[in-house]
Amino acid sequence: MQNIGEVLDARAVTSVFQPLVDIASGEVLGYEALSRGPAGSPWESPAALFAAARAAGRANELDWVCRAQAYRSILAANADPDLTWFVNMEPAASRDGCPDDLAPLAAAAADRLRVVTEMTERAIADDPSGLLAAAGACRSSGWGVALDDVGADPMSLALMPFVQPDVVKLDMGLLHAPGDPHTAQVVAAVAAHAEASGAVVLAEGIETAEHLAVARAMGATVGQGWHFGRPGPLPAGARAGSRLPFLPPPRRDERTPYEIIAGRRPVQPATKAQLMPMSRHLEAFAADGREPCVLLACFQEARHFTPSTGRRFARIARRVPLVAALGAGLDAEPAPGVRGAGLGDNDALRGEWNVLAVGPHRAAALVARDLGDAGPDRERRFEFALTHDRALVLEAARALLGWLAPARPPALAGRR
Repeated sequence: MQNIGEVLDARAVTSVFQPLVDIASGEVLGYEALSRGPAGSPWESPAALFAAARAAGRANELDWVCRAQAYRSILAANADPDLTWFVNMEPAASRDGCPDDLAPLAAAAADRLRVVTEMTERAIADDPSGLLAAAGACRSSGWGVALDDVGADPMSLALMPFVQPDVVKLDMGLLHAPGDPHTAQVVAAVAAHAEASGAVVLAEGIETAEHLAVARAMGATVGQGWHFGRPGPLPAGARAGSRLPFLPPPRRDERTPYEIIAGRRPVQPATKAQLMPMSRHLEAFAADGREPCVLLACFQEARHFTPSTGRRFARIARRVPLVAALGAGLDAEPAPGVRGAGLGDNDALRGEWNVLAVGPHRAAALVARDLGDAGPDRERRFEFALTHDRALVLEAARALLGWLAPARPPALAGRR
């Protein structure tokens, strides 16, 4: 084959599989599918394969090809239905739709396989609506979701609760630096998330008995790495020792942040001038550097997202994984690095001024409802509530992110 176009046209991608093992029992729970380009070609490694596809503008197509070829191999093996298959996915690929020739494989996989779709934390910062929609599609079809490479980037810690993964995959670098302060920060945040959510913690890159002991100490219950088996062809007659558990799918909350928080916290009146210091405090809370935070804000209308506000939000966006601003008339990027979303005339959020900051351990929210005053802007009155209850703030923040995601998830088809 002479170029990446020929590789893609021929669907010349193969899959190898690496076992996922229950650390306590040693039983195989499933396999991760890993893609390879044509053997002996410049595109044999997945990194080279995807780099070439991106350069050719066909990365999303390659993503579908990799997933479909993995499904083809699994379906042909007539494997144990209790095995769980980890398949990587780039959420942006779902926007393009499945190529017609691969659609039957995608449909068969959705019908017959127990799949966990792996997504990286980068995806929610790059394309939050795509990731949330793709995760919703997976769960609506009975599949699980894994957040991959957690710990490779500190920003991933703030994003875990929004993805609500069934499986958190610890980056292999953590096993090689167990005494590093960053490792301790990641392990503590993951442990807190797993305890609160019931998510499974999986350690990647286990190559030695020492790595296995470290993985146990980090709270991992599932392991992956050369200690258990190198990537290779799917073993004949592979059986599952037990089923890897999935979490109940989260329900989409149609309420606004004010409705969620004011329903459980007392509200009181205040003017915009009185609320401004609280709003600025939450911005500073998100940007103080103590831990990576997500900052979400509703401005009612674009005119309230002033140039000075835009500059502040742009500065924060350079330091945190996700900053979003919603308001009537706001475009997709109202300031550099800031995710934007416009609101319709009758949108419930048009009446709310909300600022929510969520980190791995801390969270705070100011939610306020406009009382409809027609006087000077700074004297406009609101009913407001302020809370630092992390669980309650998360509930409101997850609902608010729904405004950044399409109403209907893309069609499911489970990457590399």
